[in-house]
Amino acid sequence: MEQSTHSLLVAWENFYVIIGSSGAALTGLQFVVIALIAESPRRATTREIGAFGTPTTIHFCAVLLLSAILSAPWQGLTHIAIALGACGLTGVIYGLIVVQRTRRQTSYRPVLEDWLWHTVLPLISYTTLLISALALHRYPRRILFLIAASALLLLFIGIHNAWDTVTYIAIDQAESKRSRKPKR
Repeated sequence: MEQSTHSLLVAWENFYVIIGSSGAALTGLQFVVIALIAESPRRATTREIGAFGTPTTIHFCAVLLLSAILSAPWQGLTHIAIALGACGLTGVIYGLIVVQRTRRQTSYRPVLEDWLWHTVLPLISYTTLLISALALHRYPRRILFLIAASALLLLFIGIHNAWDTVTYIAIDQAESKRSRKPKR
């Protein structure tokens, strides 16, 4: 069993090195995004950051964690499934908390795209991860593709959400500067 688990995971080694490194680097970039928010004339509330900023960092960290889990020298699939299941379940619970936070914050009215990228897609990714953990023993080769898709989706969600935040701040700052200029 050890050799077959090892050979299954070795085939994914480069994939997880790439997305794990990306997740780690983009986590650092999210600190820059938060610094931009702090310097913005329009101050974000902790509710907005809890609904939109923190989850982005969590998704990047989840990608890093999934990469670490799937790169570790496991003895069999059982421990991998338990670790992935815990990540998936934690992600689903956290996703539901984000839905509540998004509803409770009042400084910004989310549009459909926000609901999709900040709540729906992360819940899909974490639910897929949880289901994958439950089915890993039965169909390991196929399920490893679903796990990879979940990790990649979380990475893309984080990239989209960080970009969305930065563009929102840039547009808000430009509009703020225009409104402060004296009219001739």
